[in-house]
Amino acid sequence: MKLNLRSTVLLLPLSLTLSLPVAALTSNIDENLPDAQALAMLELRAQQAGPRDQCFLYTELVHTMTEIAGKQMINGDIDQASATLKKVNHYAQLIHISLADNTKRLKNAEMLLHHTTYRLQEYLHKADSEDQATLKTTLSQLDKVHDELLAEVMKH
Repeated sequence: MKLNLRSTVLLLPLSLTLSLPVAALTSNIDENLPDAQALAMLELRAQQAGPRDQCFLYTELVHTMTEIAGKQMINGDIDQASATLKKVNHYAQLIHISLADNTKRLKNAEMLLHHTTYRLQEYLHKADSEDQATLKTTLSQLDKVHDELLAEVMKH
């Protein structure tokens, strides 16, 4: 097979992607995660926000807490990750409730939740079998909320 410069340039990103270890692709956890105090502030901000802002702020919270749970799992702190995922479920329910209100940044919330569910699927594939039940429950809840968000985006 004869390669010219154009095909080489097109194949280079693909070959770089395929040459990276799978762990590097799935374990790129955001290292700039908030500490406990910053997370509590984000929770308070979401709770005290007006109805139009809550959907997006709860989505930010779900995303951040999903990343935290992933980091906890990678660090072997499974009990803490499970507790964090239970909070994710709680905030996913609050996203569902806040959808009924007139929301802004709905598309941003949908895109962020899409990314969050993708990340959670990555964690599910890496988790031990005994940890997968909590992850599957959380992923199922987030998938439902994501579908609702997407439907709302399509309405507007």
